[in-house]
Amino acid sequence: MVYILLAPGFEEAEALVPADLLRRGGVETALVSTDGAVVAGGRQITIKADLTLDQVELDRADMLVLPGGGVGVQKLGQEPTVEKLVREAAKRGIPLAAICAAPTLLGRWGLLEGRRAICYPGMEGQMNGAVAADSPSHVVVDGPAKLITGQAAGSAFDFGLALVEYLAGRERAEEVRASICY
Repeated sequence: MVYILLAPGFEEAEALVPADLLRRGGVETALVSTDGAVVAGGRQITIKADLTLDQVELDRADMLVLPGGGVGVQKLGQEPTVEKLVREAAKRGIPLAAICAAPTLLGRWGLLEGRRAICYPGMEGQMNGAVAADSPSHVVVDGPAKLITGQAAGSAFDFGLALVEYLAGRERAEEVRASICY
């Protein structure tokens, strides 16, 4: 199960595009709200979450995903349960993915030391300990570290396809890519 954590103000494209692509790829995915069953994104697109934070089962987790969005990331960072969940996932070796401003949370929580990562331009200094990296797709996969990071909303498709490839394989990711004519 992939858990995509949503706090009010999340960046809709960075959460919904990866969720859509993962589901197309046959990867069980749940949108998880930190704030009740319904959560509004940064552009006031309201989402009915599949689960609330207290329903996340790390024993079933294949990955945790943190979408960006300035307000959403700020609220994720203020939620002690999110930090505890992400730290425990990292301790268990569960892969982590974050896009836009969200990698800065991983940095704040000490989870990027020596790892290759990318984030929203200008925020690299907030990825404490990370090796700031880039790629043509604006997605960085640090496979040995079980970490996938993306730059911003414009890289949401590449980020989502990288998640599919990481979890379901390159062939499946290419099938999803072809199915969306990307």
